[in-house]
Amino acid sequence: MGTYFLENFGCRATQADGAAIERQLLDRGLTRAVSPGQAEVVVLNTCTVTASADQDVRSAIRRIHRNNPGTRILVTGCYAQRAPEEISALPGVSLVVGNSHKHALADYAVPLTSGGGFVPLSRVGAAAEANIVIGDIFAHTELMAAPVFDGDDASDKTRPNLKVQDGCNNRCSFCIIPFVRGRSRSLSLEHVVRDTNDLVGRGYREIVLSGINLGRWGRDLTPRSNFAAMLRAILDNTSIEKLRISSVEPMDWTGELIELVASSPRIAKHAHVPLQSGSDTVLRRMHRKYRPWHYADRIERIRRAMPDAAIGADVMVGFPGESDEEFEQTSALIERLPFTYLHVFTYSSRPGTPSAEMLNQVPVHVARERNRVLREIAAAKKQEFLRSFIGRDLEALTLSRRFEGHTEALTDNYLKVRVGGEHPPNHFVTVKADRVVGNELVTIA
Repeated sequence: MGTYFLENFGCRATQADGAAIERQLLDRGLTRAVSPGQAEVVVLNTCTVTASADQDVRSAIRRIHRNNPGTRILVTGCYAQRAPEEISALPGVSLVVGNSHKHALADYAVPLTSGGGFVPLSRVGAAAEANIVIGDIFAHTELMAAPVFDGDDASDKTRPNLKVQDGCNNRCSFCIIPFVRGRSRSLSLEHVVRDTNDLVGRGYREIVLSGINLGRWGRDLTPRSNFAAMLRAILDNTSIEKLRISSVEPMDWTGELIELVASSPRIAKHAHVPLQSGSDTVLRRMHRKYRPWHYADRIERIRRAMPDAAIGADVMVGFPGESDEEFEQTSALIERLPFTYLHVFTYSSRPGTPSAEMLNQVPVHVARERNRVLREIAAAKKQEFLRSFIGRDLEALTLSRRFEGHTEALTDNYLKVRVGGEHPPNHFVTVKADRVVGNELVTIA
């Protein structure tokens, strides 16, 4: 019927949205092209969390249009919801579909292929202007979900990512996500269990649970539930061998959740707990709902319950008004806490957020230097954690990557291991690390 190419930008949630879009397009009879240049319609599923994310999308649009002016470009996702007019003005863009109507994206993509004509926008209740389809994201109740896989080849796919929650009810002053994804919405427990069992039936051993604000799962359901209850339901009603939890906010790492993760051998010993800043005054300006001492207490409780767990965090530097003293408070807290890795970001102003209007924006060169300092601290902590496992037996899941007589694998506590020899992906192996090379453990070949 027609050909498409899909390109995703950004986070796990965007990747999961893209998988659901792809399933829509295939179900409607379209065929995936091997490259944008061979597709009748190219769907760009976008991110807008930083200015560089926006720039990546604009660059992709220009490249695709330059290489194949006849290709129809359809832009959807978070950037499309935030700035549709900006995108629609770019040469080559045929249609912009916001997150508010992404659940019906196939209705717009199929007519852009051979033999099609535009579907009247009124058919899906869109408020349309020119080539823009967008609506009130806070009225949006759909939750798109389809598994996303690590591997590039169908035979090598491992560790599917299952999105069980979307949207966010928080209003952090730097974050545009609630305004482009809407309110927190949970996948029903029945749907979560069904999808997990489906993945188990297809042979997958480890599943990664993800969401925009994952720890809020269940708060919007009737009857009301919570994230720990969902985990217990998966453990009780499926035979999945390993569950891995992606990012969960510090206030959602309850005693119940910590105890459950620590006690179950089927849940990976891995806690990713966003920090953003270790300064009380910066956290207040960010409108974060915890203080540094609350955060430290949660991390210390996780470490006591799981001595070998991977513990990571997102940290932002260069937030408006961040003084030298406030940055030192952040670096001191990071030095003190038992992190095993960090994701360090430099603040990026997002139009429409309160922080974009704040005074005392931090100079770029200062923010970059602070970024470097925290990355060095994180690198040292990572190396110390890796070295502590030399000579110890570790269980790891083999991945699809192979190189130099080794197969890459991932341990329960989120360490990459080069396992000697050729091993098929998606198998649990017990290994003993011999040394550290870069950011990986290496077994004896």
